[in-house]
Amino acid sequence: MPTVAEPFVALVVDKSPDGEVSAKVSDLTLADLPAGEVVIEVEYASFNYKDALACQGHPGVVRSLPHVPGIDCAGTVAASDSDDWNVGDSVLVTGYGLGAEQWGGYSQYVRVPADWVVAMPEGLDARRAMAIGTAGFTAAQSVSAIVERNILPDKGPVVVTGATGGVGMWSVAILAKLGYEVTAVSGKSEQAALLRQLGAAEVVGRDAVNDSSDRPLLKSKWAAAVDTVGGVPLATILRSTLHRGCVTACGLVAGADLPLTVHPFILRGVTLAGIDSAKCPRAMRLEMWKHLSTDWKVDLPEECLTEITLSEVSDRVQQIMAGKVVGRTLVLPKK
Repeated sequence: MPTVAEPFVALVVDKSPDGEVSAKVSDLTLADLPAGEVVIEVEYASFNYKDALACQGHPGVVRSLPHVPGIDCAGTVAASDSDDWNVGDSVLVTGYGLGAEQWGGYSQYVRVPADWVVAMPEGLDARRAMAIGTAGFTAAQSVSAIVERNILPDKGPVVVTGATGGVGMWSVAILAKLGYEVTAVSGKSEQAALLRQLGAAEVVGRDAVNDSSDRPLLKSKWAAAVDTVGGVPLATILRSTLHRGCVTACGLVAGADLPLTVHPFILRGVTLAGIDSAKCPRAMRLEMWKHLSTDWKVDLPEECLTEITLSEVSDRVQQIMAGKVVGRTLVLPKK
């Protein structure tokens, strides 16, 4: 670990005097880092849509500038003022305020509160943990919500929207591993073979979940759903879900509005389960990581994983905002 004054690199988002926000690889020192009991030397971070917003200084994500993005990171404890963590421990951090309320993982070192830290689950390492990251963690919570409502594979197909994104891919893979018949929804028809490789029984286009009519109910199709996009697709799925089905919601790239009546809830008993990963209670957080490293453990194909350095993050931001990113992106904290 460097001394207090020795520099290391991080991706710093800041605003110029003329008001332009940009993200640049810069030198920091340990003295620059926010307060916390544990310093982690970061081996891998991950790249998410929320990180892309943070890299642009989005006020809904970033509390103040300058800022270091990165809502996930994994590595080794370099210093600790907590009895719970020792130097050399292999750990990960996802969610809480990392990369949003507090400087995040796009840095060679991070300092965080001790209760944000999770021991690296047996069977995972930093790279595999960040291939999962918040995306896989969110997918696990979504699957858990379906399983908890006793919606077993024999109840019918489960639909997953945004299936080529991080949450979508992990949801398809985990559900398929558990024996569910998965229908993957994607606007990227060229990725159909990949989605089938992950376990999707059927791959359909966005039109399959894009009914903008004002009909309060549609023909029942799905026993459950993992929706990652919101808007009309979420409303369509809710109106198309079988009696006592469950639909999880974790995204809004298709819109924040929900054009819907109460009919799916009061006539079919459909459950809409919101998935909030950042503030997930610790007990459930540990349970999800246990699932992800044991009975729900899957590995995405290497073709689904892309590694980039800090200097390549800005290009990746443009790609994800244009809808051109498939799979998971791993960030190595170096120039």
